Amino acid sequence: MTNEVSYNPTKLDRASTFYIAGHRGLVGSAIWRKLRSDGFTNLVGRSSSELDLKNRNEVYSFFAETKPRYVVLAAAKVGGILANNSYPVDFLSDNLRIQVNVMDAAREYGVERLLFLGSSCIYPKFAEQPIREDSLLTGHLEPTNDAYAIAKIAGIMQVQAVRRQYGLPWISAMPTNLYGPGDNFSPEGSHVLPALIRRYDEAAEAGEACVTNWGTGSPLREFLHVDDMADACLHLLENYDGPSQVNVGTGSDISIKELASMVASAVGYAGKIEWDVTKPDGTPRKLLDVSKLSEAGWKASIDLQEGIRSTVAWYRANRDGIRS
Repeated sequence: MTNEVSYNPTKLDRASTFYIAGHRGLVGSAIWRKLRSDGFTNLVGRSSSELDLKNRNEVYSFFAETKPRYVVLAAAKVGGILANNSYPVDFLSDNLRIQVNVMDAAREYGVERLLFLGSSCIYPKFAEQPIREDSLLTGHLEPTNDAYAIAKIAGIMQVQAVRRQYGLPWISAMPTNLYGPGDNFSPEGSHVLPALIRRYDEAAEAGEACVTNWGTGSPLREFLHVDDMADACLHLLENYDGPSQVNVGTGSDISIKELASMVASAVGYAGKIEWDVTKPDGTPRKLLDVSKLSEAGWKASIDLQEGIRSTVAWYRANRDGIRS
């Protein structure tokens, strides 16, 4: 085992091969757009039908063929409370296999810089707010998504192990709740913001008098537009090197009740809003401490209200062809 080496991140070579795992997902597609607009000319992506990241042999063959210099690992099995609570085995097993296969192959074939993307659900359910990076592994997880969280924690540990054993300057970033173009708007698999957009848009179109949401509406959540997330990823790759995961968020939060009202206004729904308190709320609050990210020289720029309005417009323009 070798010691951690010092490394000063520099501007990435725009002509080098850059693999975005999960390039058709919410985060991966935003990163693809960001890299393309920033001058990267050799981006590589494969759909799940072209490359099964759970298949180790396929992943190794892909890396042997393409030999990427840089990798962003944005591929994952993701979903909201209902999906996570209903299929914990899938969320644990699928994500572990994806991460291990991609990172092992990346190390084997000499990937210079890798960014692993996790989730704020890695932190304890009752972590001190705002949540610092050093809160990791200090308490119990939220039980409705603990399997997914454990998989993502394992990914952070693998990045840290690679840094210690091989001296590679790989890093991890933990985004808060993301939203924007390319999101999953399905009733069963979506997160709270796209679920609300679809629910209220359909209610407005149907002229429904009342919309009922899960829980009490009291939990506080932080939301980051996915284009901001993509910008932060490139910034971290070029400006940060350290073993600790980096929180990526806005540094401010909003109640689900406030969010619901904001979405209703954005879609033009004027009916009644009710809450089914027999359904779970999930974690009471999840606000990330973004001090480390700020110290690295980055902050969010897309306002939540404007971000919701633009996402509603994208959803309406694309709803016939998006995941449903």
